[in-house]
Amino acid sequence: MDADAVRERAADLPTEPGVYQFRAGETTLYVGKAVDLRARVRSYADPRSGRIRGMVGRADRIEFAVTDTETQALLLEANLIKRLQPRYNVRLKDDKSYPLIALTDHPVPRIEVTRDPEEGAVAYGPFTNVGRVETVVKAIRDEYRLRGCSDHKYANRDRPCLDYEMGICSAPCTAEIDPESYAEDVAATRRFLEGETGVLADPLRRRMEAAAERAEFERAANLRDRLEAVEAFHGEGGEAVSDRSDDRTVDVLAAAVEGDDARVARLHSERGQLVDRSRHRLNAAVMDGDEGAEAAAVGDEGAEAAAVGDAEGSGGADPGANTPAAVLSAFLTQYYAEREFPDAVLLAERPSDPDVVDWLEAEGVAVRVPGAGREAKLVELALKNARKRDGRDDPVGALGDRLGIDRPVRIEGFDVSHAQGTAVVGSNVCFVDGSAETADYRRKKLTDRNDDYANMRELIRWRAERAVEGRDDRPDPDLLLIDGGEGQLEAARDALAETGWDVPAVALAKAEELVVTSTGTRRWPDDDPELHLLQRVRDEAHRFAVSYHQTVRDEVKTVLDDVPGVGPETRRRLLRRFGSVESVREASAADLTDVDGVGDATARTLRERL
Repeated sequence: MDADAVRERAADLPTEPGVYQFRAGETTLYVGKAVDLRARVRSYADPRSGRIRGMVGRADRIEFAVTDTETQALLLEANLIKRLQPRYNVRLKDDKSYPLIALTDHPVPRIEVTRDPEEGAVAYGPFTNVGRVETVVKAIRDEYRLRGCSDHKYANRDRPCLDYEMGICSAPCTAEIDPESYAEDVAATRRFLEGETGVLADPLRRRMEAAAERAEFERAANLRDRLEAVEAFHGEGGEAVSDRSDDRTVDVLAAAVEGDDARVARLHSERGQLVDRSRHRLNAAVMDGDEGAEAAAVGDEGAEAAAVGDAEGSGGADPGANTPAAVLSAFLTQYYAEREFPDAVLLAERPSDPDVVDWLEAEGVAVRVPGAGREAKLVELALKNARKRDGRDDPVGALGDRLGIDRPVRIEGFDVSHAQGTAVVGSNVCFVDGSAETADYRRKKLTDRNDDYANMRELIRWRAERAVEGRDDRPDPDLLLIDGGEGQLEAARDALAETGWDVPAVALAKAEELVVTSTGTRRWPDDDPELHLLQRVRDEAHRFAVSYHQTVRDEVKTVLDDVPGVGPETRRRLLRRFGSVESVREASAADLTDVDGVGDATARTLRERL
């Protein structure tokens, strides 16, 4: 990819946290994280090192996945680097991971901060802020007094240790607390670590307020700092990306539907680590359950959902129900028909076809729609990715972003056609949400003159005056597209300024497909979806103008009408072949006889009379 390609791709990306991958074919060259995906990827247009410059040059596309927080992006990046081993990423040889909070597998569990939990331990995290983790564990031990000693020390004590004297351990080793009460404290700790912040925050707040009332301000300030750490603890969201206590293989699916277009986002977790994601686009045929339909992958995401025909149970969805639930029903059967089943599938909502769920469960797959906890956060993340659109999904929106205007739902295209200043006409076509709206096409006979700029100025002034005076029954467009270059655009802008019609306008030049705006001329990549949209509008305006010009030209009386042997049909053929009477006059006898209906005698007569 060159610098322009990187900038163009960056313009498609959201300004949200996430992870991006530079890919070359099926190989991941580099994985990175970002607080702002668009800004971070744009920086690769001017890499600071030769190594990164070489990586960008080898890449053929950039893929991305959004996350809710920067922490989630950081942890997902770490998981992907470990899994994919990209050539251009720096990888730690000791493979250190982020810290976890673990409750050991013991009748009297110990709480600890660790990077390598013991077998059987229930681990929470990972977390990126080590200081905050340690503060929270201190708050837990201060409130619930869980032990922190090794199993060896626990088994050989005959009196409480110093932790008991300090009030951070209830000394279950010497039965200073009964097993039932200690188990209750462990359960409360689990509830906090699983997301119930108030279990720890509420008592901390009460103790802080009590200390302040007793004028123990230093103690109150210490409790305040601890409370802030506790309340911010679950804001990292890292547990959505990684949970070492989960040893299952899990797929998380969510669907988003917009009109006839549907997207399914899939997150894949192995042993508690979110290690992969893909997005798939389904067309209406897929959602209807037609045999042989294709679940076409979103191109820049690199995922594939091959057509596999109808699997058992795929026909139960209502063909007319273009809803996320119906999309999930269609996707589940097609996707898993030729793939290994995961241990569990988490869904944003229940599939519309109950047979699909029965089929998965019969294969040993646990199907759930989670309502809270880490699983719910994963589903929310999948739904966020399903709803995220890029230029290939929404070229209209991408065009608006590129031009710095609101999404141009309604685009009107304009072109002028004539034959050396005769039979001058203008076309005005309309596209709504990327599709031609032929009912709103208009055409206009213009003043005969061989001046493309003046002709365009007259055409735009005609459209603008009708809009300003309320004589046009069509809504105002969001964007005007002029067929031509800088001169045609300037003429159109003059007409807009003269009439006071405030509509943005751009031009598209045919020769080099350059996009001309008020701020300059730019070359967009050939495979750019928004360029393709402008080309469709421009080409349709040109076709409509040429078609009308031919009709008008053929209706105009010319000196050809007085030439013996030249009837209306032959006249039309001559004008279509040569463009004007002047060109017919300059044509050789051989050129004239190439036209159907013109023989040697008629050719001689034409040359004599003209």
